[in-house]
Amino acid sequence: MQTEQQSYGEAGGTSGEAQPGAFISSATEEFTYADPLPSFVGTVRDLVTRPVGFFRGIARRGDYANPLVFALVCAVISAVIGGFLGVLYATVGIGDTTVGEAVGAFVASMFFTPIIFAIALFVGAGVLHLLVALIIKPADTGFEATFRVVSYANVTELVTWVPILGPLVAAVASIALAIVGVREVHETTTGKAALVVLIPAAVGLLIVSFLIALVGAALFFAAQ
Repeated sequence: MQTEQQSYGEAGGTSGEAQPGAFISSATEEFTYADPLPSFVGTVRDLVTRPVGFFRGIARRGDYANPLVFALVCAVISAVIGGFLGVLYATVGIGDTTVGEAVGAFVASMFFTPIIFAIALFVGAGVLHLLVALIIKPADTGFEATFRVVSYANVTELVTWVPILGPLVAAVASIALAIVGVREVHETTTGKAALVVLIPAAVGLLIVSFLIALVGAALFFAAQ
């Protein structure tokens, strides 16, 4: 993949020579489905080991397909591992799920995961970019830049299959990556980037907590 090398300043700052948001090519080796395996491994490695440099160097626009495919591959890999473990647990008698039910859930997850996850990516990026427009007010970067951040931040899906700790670690790491991504891509401060990312995260947490409390109350009164 051909890249255009550029000079960048401090975290969240602009470069000494390049005009912010005025480029399409990337100074970072991003995932490309034209060269899937090496670029996928390289992108995962960079997101884990050098997230600031990665987000600082990605293209702000160019296409939706590559970041979308990257995020979907991460989600599907996790679904495959999780589904396989579910079948394995059912086979050896761990839990109440039968082998047939586990296989059915596995097949269903293979079909629904890419569809639901793709919708969630666009909706999540839309909500995030609305806050970007209200709080950061970027002059040169648009929705696609935010979508790229959301897509790459979902590299954390690769660990969601780990029992108990996996989803928690993935949620925290995804929020951290999104904050770094918003800061670097939209060239703003860490405080504003954190505000953009944490507002929807806090609202989502409140909604989940409310639903858990509602279900718990319903089960409690049903048992009386």
